[in-house]
Amino acid sequence: MRLLLIEDDPMIGESMEEVLRRDNYAVDWVRDGDSGMLALRQDVYDLLLLDLGLPKKQGMQVLKHYRAQGGAAPVLIVSARDATASRVEGLDSGADDYLVKPFDVDELLARIRALLRRGKAPNQAVVHYRGLQVDMACHVASFNGQPLHLPAREFAVLRALLDSPGSVVPKIQLEERIYGWGEEIESNTIDVYIHHLRKKLGTGFIQNVRGVGYKLAAA
Repeated sequence: MRLLLIEDDPMIGESMEEVLRRDNYAVDWVRDGDSGMLALRQDVYDLLLLDLGLPKKQGMQVLKHYRAQGGAAPVLIVSARDATASRVEGLDSGADDYLVKPFDVDELLARIRALLRRGKAPNQAVVHYRGLQVDMACHVASFNGQPLHLPAREFAVLRALLDSPGSVVPKIQLEERIYGWGEEIESNTIDVYIHHLRKKLGTGFIQNVRGVGYKLAAA
Protein backbone atom coordinates (compact mmCIF):
# COMPACT_ATOMS: atom_id res chain seq x y z
CA MET A 1 0.00 0.00 0.00
CA ARG A 2 1.36 3.41 -0.95
CA LEU A 3 0.29 6.45 1.05
CA LEU A 4 0.79 10.17 0.52
CA LEU A 5 1.42 12.23 3.66
CA ILE A 6 0.97 16.00 3.35
CA GLU A 7 2.24 17.52 6.60
CA ASP A 8 4.35 20.65 7.12
CA ASP A 9 5.43 20.08 10.73
CA PRO A 10 8.81 18.26 10.55
CA MET A 11 8.49 16.52 13.92
CA ILE A 12 4.97 15.26 13.26
CA GLY A 13 5.82 14.33 9.68
CA GLU A 14 8.93 12.37 10.64
CA SER A 15 7.06 10.56 13.39
CA MET A 16 4.13 9.64 11.13
CA GLU A 17 6.42 8.53 8.33
CA GLU A 18 8.35 6.27 10.71
CA VAL A 19 5.17 4.77 12.18
CA LEU A 20 3.63 4.11 8.78
CA ARG A 21 6.75 2.54 7.31
CA ARG A 22 7.14 0.40 10.41
CA ASP A 23 3.58 -0.81 9.73
CA ASN A 24 4.72 -1.78 6.21
CA TYR A 25 3.26 1.07 4.18
CA ALA A 26 5.23 2.79 1.43
CA VAL A 27 5.06 6.51 2.26
CA ASP A 28 5.74 9.65 0.25
CA TRP A 29 5.90 12.77 2.44
CA VAL A 30 5.50 16.33 1.12
CA ARG A 31 5.44 19.49 3.22
CA ASP A 32 3.16 21.98 1.45
CA GLY A 33 -0.07 22.09 -0.50
CA ASP A 34 1.46 22.77 -3.91
CA SER A 35 3.77 19.77 -3.60
CA GLY A 36 0.83 17.67 -2.47
CA MET A 37 -1.23 18.58 -5.52
CA LEU A 38 1.74 17.82 -7.77
CA ALA A 39 2.25 14.41 -6.16
CA LEU A 40 -1.44 13.55 -6.50
CA ARG A 41 -1.20 13.89 -10.27
CA GLN A 42 0.61 10.55 -10.30
CA ASP A 43 -2.57 8.74 -9.21
CA VAL A 44 -0.59 5.96 -7.50
CA TYR A 45 -1.80 6.36 -3.94
CA ASP A 46 -4.10 4.06 -1.98
CA LEU A 47 -4.77 6.71 0.69
CA LEU A 48 -4.03 10.37 1.45
CA LEU A 49 -3.17 11.73 4.92
CA LEU A 50 -3.83 15.46 4.85
CA ASP A 51 -3.06 18.28 7.27
CA LEU A 52 -5.14 21.44 6.86
CA GLY A 53 -2.80 24.25 7.94
CA LEU A 54 -0.32 23.95 5.07
CA PRO A 55 1.93 26.57 3.46
CA LYS A 56 1.47 27.64 -0.19
CA LYS A 57 -1.96 26.01 -0.46
CA GLN A 58 -4.28 25.11 2.40
CA GLY A 59 -5.24 21.49 2.92
CA MET A 60 -8.90 22.16 2.26
CA GLN A 61 -7.98 23.57 -1.16
CA VAL A 62 -5.92 20.49 -1.92
CA LEU A 63 -8.82 18.25 -0.95
CA LYS A 64 -11.41 20.12 -3.01
CA HIS A 65 -9.13 20.22 -6.05
CA TYR A 66 -8.32 16.51 -5.73
CA ARG A 67 -11.99 15.53 -5.63
CA ALA A 68 -12.89 17.95 -8.43
CA GLN A 69 -10.28 16.27 -10.63
CA GLY A 70 -11.84 12.86 -9.98
CA GLY A 71 -9.41 11.67 -7.30
CA ALA A 72 -10.98 8.67 -5.63
CA ALA A 73 -8.47 7.50 -2.99
CA PRO A 74 -9.67 7.69 0.62
CA VAL A 75 -8.65 10.90 2.41
CA LEU A 76 -7.97 11.07 6.15
CA ILE A 77 -7.63 14.61 7.47
CA VAL A 78 -5.18 14.79 10.38
CA SER A 79 -5.39 18.26 11.88
CA ALA A 80 -5.14 20.21 15.11
CA ARG A 81 -8.32 22.07 14.13
CA ASP A 82 -10.86 20.47 16.46
CA ALA A 83 -13.84 22.76 15.93
CA THR A 84 -17.01 21.09 14.73
CA ALA A 85 -17.19 23.51 11.80
CA SER A 86 -13.77 22.38 10.55
CA ARG A 87 -14.73 18.73 10.76
CA VAL A 88 -17.99 19.32 8.96
CA GLU A 89 -16.29 21.32 6.20
CA GLY A 90 -13.64 18.67 5.75
CA LEU A 91 -16.11 15.81 5.48
CA ASP A 92 -18.45 17.81 3.24
CA SER A 93 -15.50 18.69 0.98
CA GLY A 94 -14.72 15.03 0.30
CA ALA A 95 -12.70 13.69 3.22
CA ASP A 96 -13.57 10.18 4.37
CA ASP A 97 -12.50 10.62 7.98
CA TYR A 98 -11.12 13.27 10.34
CA LEU A 99 -8.59 12.72 13.14
CA VAL A 100 -7.67 15.48 15.59
CA LYS A 101 -4.08 16.05 16.75
CA PRO A 102 -2.64 14.97 19.08
CA PHE A 103 -3.72 11.42 18.30
CA ASP A 104 -2.97 7.90 19.44
CA VAL A 105 -0.83 5.98 16.94
CA ASP A 106 -2.94 2.84 17.26
CA GLU A 107 -6.06 4.85 16.43
CA LEU A 108 -4.36 6.38 13.39
CA LEU A 109 -3.40 2.94 12.06
CA ALA A 110 -6.87 1.54 12.79
CA ARG A 111 -8.55 4.38 10.90
CA ILE A 112 -6.21 3.82 7.94
CA ARG A 113 -7.06 0.12 7.87
CA ALA A 114 -10.77 0.90 8.05
CA LEU A 115 -10.56 3.37 5.16
CA LEU A 116 -8.60 0.93 3.02
CA ARG A 117 -11.18 -1.78 3.66
CA ARG A 118 -14.01 0.63 2.91
CA GLY A 119 -12.37 1.65 -0.36
CA LYS A 120 -12.77 -1.85 -1.79
CA ALA A 121 -15.92 -3.41 -3.09
CA PRO A 122 -17.03 -6.37 -0.93
CA ASN A 123 -16.01 -8.90 -3.59
CA GLN A 124 -12.52 -7.37 -3.79
CA ALA A 125 -11.74 -7.33 -0.08
CA VAL A 126 -10.80 -11.03 -0.13
CA VAL A 127 -9.26 -12.34 -3.34
CA HIS A 128 -9.25 -16.01 -4.37
CA TYR A 129 -6.86 -17.22 -7.06
CA ARG A 130 -5.65 -20.78 -7.79
CA GLY A 131 -5.83 -21.94 -4.19
CA LEU A 132 -4.57 -18.62 -2.86
CA GLN A 133 -6.82 -16.59 -0.55
CA VAL A 134 -5.75 -13.05 0.34
CA ASP A 135 -7.46 -10.56 2.63
CA MET A 136 -6.16 -7.34 1.11
CA ALA A 137 -7.01 -5.02 3.99
CA CYS A 138 -5.88 -7.24 6.87
CA HIS A 139 -2.73 -8.51 5.10
CA VAL A 140 -3.64 -12.15 5.77
CA ALA A 141 -3.12 -14.93 3.25
CA SER A 142 -3.48 -18.70 2.93
CA PHE A 143 -2.58 -21.17 0.20
CA ASN A 144 -4.45 -24.44 -0.28
CA GLY A 145 -5.98 -23.93 3.16
CA GLN A 146 -2.69 -23.38 4.96
CA PRO A 147 -1.65 -20.03 6.50
CA LEU A 148 0.90 -18.25 4.36
CA HIS A 149 3.53 -16.05 5.98
CA LEU A 150 4.26 -13.07 3.75
CA PRO A 151 6.55 -10.24 4.89
CA ALA A 152 5.23 -6.81 4.00
CA ARG A 153 7.05 -6.31 0.71
CA GLU A 154 6.35 -9.82 -0.55
CA PHE A 155 2.70 -9.14 0.23
CA ALA A 156 2.84 -5.83 -1.68
CA VAL A 157 4.35 -7.51 -4.75
CA LEU A 158 1.74 -10.27 -4.69
CA ARG A 159 -1.04 -7.74 -4.23
CA ALA A 160 0.13 -5.78 -7.25
CA LEU A 161 0.06 -8.95 -9.36
CA LEU A 162 -3.40 -9.86 -8.04
CA ASP A 163 -4.71 -6.43 -8.99
CA SER A 164 -4.15 -7.41 -12.65
CA PRO A 165 -4.37 -11.23 -12.79
CA GLY A 166 -3.11 -12.56 -16.11
CA SER A 167 -1.68 -9.18 -17.15
CA VAL A 168 2.02 -8.37 -17.17
CA VAL A 169 3.04 -5.95 -14.41
CA PRO A 170 6.29 -4.08 -15.24
CA LYS A 171 9.11 -4.29 -12.70
CA ILE A 172 9.17 -0.51 -12.30
CA GLN A 173 5.48 -0.58 -11.33
CA LEU A 174 6.17 -3.27 -8.73
CA GLU A 175 8.99 -1.12 -7.31
CA GLU A 176 6.63 1.85 -7.04
CA ARG A 177 4.25 -0.24 -4.95
CA ILE A 178 6.81 -1.15 -2.29
CA TYR A 179 9.09 1.88 -2.04
CA GLY A 180 8.45 5.48 -1.08
CA TRP A 181 10.52 8.45 -2.22
CA GLY A 182 14.07 8.49 -0.99
CA GLU A 183 14.27 4.76 -0.29
CA GLU A 184 17.16 3.08 -2.05
CA ILE A 185 16.12 0.41 -4.57
CA GLU A 186 18.55 -2.36 -5.40
CA SER A 187 18.48 -3.57 -8.99
CA ASN A 188 17.45 -7.16 -8.16
CA THR A 189 15.03 -6.43 -5.31
CA ILE A 190 11.87 -7.46 -7.15
CA ASP A 191 13.55 -10.62 -8.46
CA VAL A 192 14.38 -11.63 -4.89
CA TYR A 193 10.80 -11.14 -3.70
CA ILE A 194 9.46 -13.08 -6.69
CA HIS A 195 11.89 -15.91 -5.88
CA HIS A 196 10.60 -16.05 -2.29
CA LEU A 197 6.98 -16.06 -3.46
CA ARG A 198 7.65 -18.89 -5.90
CA LYS A 199 9.15 -20.99 -3.12
CA LYS A 200 5.87 -20.60 -1.20
CA LEU A 201 3.40 -20.82 -4.10
CA GLY A 202 5.20 -23.06 -6.59
CA THR A 203 7.55 -22.17 -9.41
CA GLY A 204 4.78 -21.90 -12.00
CA PHE A 205 2.52 -19.58 -10.02
CA ILE A 206 4.31 -16.39 -11.15
CA GLN A 207 5.66 -16.16 -14.69
CA ASN A 208 8.51 -14.00 -15.95
CA VAL A 209 8.00 -12.01 -19.14
CA ARG A 210 11.60 -11.35 -20.08
CA GLY A 211 12.54 -7.70 -20.29
CA VAL A 212 9.09 -6.53 -19.18
CA GLY A 213 7.97 -7.84 -15.80
CA TYR A 214 5.90 -10.57 -14.18
CA LYS A 215 2.38 -11.97 -14.31
CA LEU A 216 0.33 -14.63 -12.54
CA ALA A 217 -0.20 -17.90 -14.37
CA ALA A 218 -3.67 -18.35 -15.82
CA ALA A 219 -6.29 -19.50 -13.31
